[in-house]
Amino acid sequence: MIRVLVVDDHALFRAGITSLLAAEADIVPVGEAASVEQAIAKARALHPDVVLLDLLLPRRSGAEGVRPLMAISPQSRVLIVSSQAAPSAVRDALTAGACGYVPKRAPASELLEAIRRVGAGEGYVDPDLGTHLVVSEPPPALAQLTERETDVLRMLALGYTNSEIGRRLYISPRTVDSHRAHVVQKLSLETRAELVLLALSTGLIGPAS
Repeated sequence: MIRVLVVDDHALFRAGITSLLAAEADIVPVGEAASVEQAIAKARALHPDVVLLDLLLPRRSGAEGVRPLMAISPQSRVLIVSSQAAPSAVRDALTAGACGYVPKRAPASELLEAIRRVGAGEGYVDPDLGTHLVVSEPPPALAQLTERETDVLRMLALGYTNSEIGRRLYISPRTVDSHRAHVVQKLSLETRAELVLLALSTGLIGPAS
């Protein structure tokens, strides 16, 4: 069961998301908050698996709340759900430690998929937003990777699953897993969060504008 804390300053939006989640067999909403301060207090008490966090919050932005939330509840993973769609906003949230980013205009099915992926320890970035984070040339810091390994790293950082990467690159999921293992070994990575942060810090993915 994936336990979710919903953080948004609009009561109707929180109620709608809570109702949506309550109808799922494997997801349960455990609380709501209207600000970063409330979210930190709720996370401390509830230790949710996933925190749905808006960026536009009173007094303190959602991006500023990612690290405090993770510090107070290390097992919680933050999924940004926001109307902000600028590549810089996505980059800032992921750099702060968020595990995923879904625009509020996304269909309910995408939000549920993102919650399940993030709850399972993966990352997720809305595909339309992800295309604006891709840069054309791999950075020198990743020169030890092959072209295919670089492609796999980029797509993993954007939240694609092995099956999705395989379909897009016309290779099998097993081959994707092999490339992923080589990337992890060559770059001395241990977690998916480290993979995403490396892709961001080296410029492999970044805002196009």
